[in-house]
Amino acid sequence: MKYAFETDRGLKRSINQDCCNAFNLDQNTVFAVVCDGMGGASAGEIASAIAVKTISERIRGGWRDGISDDSIRNLMLTSITAANINVYDYSTTHPGCRGMGTTVVAVVVRGDRGIAAHAGDSRAYLFTDRLISVTKDHSLVQDLLDQGKITKEEAKTHPKKNYITRALGVEEDIDIDFNTFAFDAGSKVLICSDGLYNFVSEADITSVLLSGAEDAAKQLIKTANGNGGGDNITAVIISHN
Repeated sequence: MKYAFETDRGLKRSINQDCCNAFNLDQNTVFAVVCDGMGGASAGEIASAIAVKTISERIRGGWRDGISDDSIRNLMLTSITAANINVYDYSTTHPGCRGMGTTVVAVVVRGDRGIAAHAGDSRAYLFTDRLISVTKDHSLVQDLLDQGKITKEEAKTHPKKNYITRALGVEEDIDIDFNTFAFDAGSKVLICSDGLYNFVSEADITSVLLSGAEDAAKQLIKTANGNGGGDNITAVIISHN
């Protein structure tokens, strides 16, 4: 199992408020996390960094040989919950950071299956012969789509497309969605911030992943920047050998 990750501030933002990490938990397991911070000045950058550090440390510390799928899910839940508390506490004790928060999408892939956890509009995709979204955005636009009030085409240019309805660190408690998926030979998982999928079409993402290039994460970021690079961009790719 292989993984690669890249993050870039894009062409329009002065700082990168995205943060990511990926690492092996054992020879057959990869963990990855992407957080897209929000808040004034550098607050979003702080929120995402705290979240990624807390979640990564907790996952590493709680991992053990033979851990069950239910225990993996519980470990992910407690790790993200701890990150929520840390970001929230920091924001309430540092006046310049009040109201900061971050999206989170985290994935554990072990053998032929994976578990994704998320809050916000950063996404996890599964790629086999086509691209499938594993997560559903927690956003105003997604709510409008679900209610049939707008179309997918209207969603792409909606004036409130960046309004998210769930984020880590904004409140004392956080509600996390979990999804499980099969991870067969030849499959890939892509987790990314909205700066990627808002500037790279699913057809172009598919083309890059289908190429099997070792630097696919870099290629996706290059494509996003080539299409305007209007936001911070992060991509993590996990590949099944």
